[in-house]
Amino acid sequence: MKNNRWMLAMVLLATASMAISACSIAVDRNPDGSLRLEVNLPESTIQEEITAALNDPLITDLQVDLRQGYIFVTADRKRVLGDETDLLSFRLDLGTHDGHLTAVISDAKINDEPVNDAYVEVWNQRLAQRLEEAAKRNPDSSLQSVSVGDDALNFIWRIETPRSKGE
Repeated sequence: MKNNRWMLAMVLLATASMAISACSIAVDRNPDGSLRLEVNLPESTIQEEITAALNDPLITDLQVDLRQGYIFVTADRKRVLGDETDLLSFRLDLGTHDGHLTAVISDAKINDEPVNDAYVEVWNQRLAQRLEEAAKRNPDSSLQSVSVGDDALNFIWRIETPRSKGE
């Protein structure tokens, strides 16, 4: 009975989270009692999270293109001095390590010139953190996998329960 209430609470929490964040969420129970949570972040949410992670007021009109296995990002970037705008582009590959999301930007360019590696490193950290937080719904969860689909990011989480912990 206690497990049924807990499962009902999880489903209600997942449904509320989905409604708030426009994510789709599916919950299944694993044989050991843990939960398998599948979260799909739509392209619009991904775009918002990348924009926020870059945290650069000079970047405008950021667009994401979900491709087979990676995300291609383009944006306009206003110059600090003058009215000119440059084109920023990069490839974003996502993965998992120790239950957390990893983000690796490659081929980052502004007007076909390489972006400073120090900026790219900061962006990698911020992107991984923001996208993981956008998809994560439980502190007892660990990220099992992430994949890029045609119109969404797909996250698979393992959520520990009292049963899977042996409690």
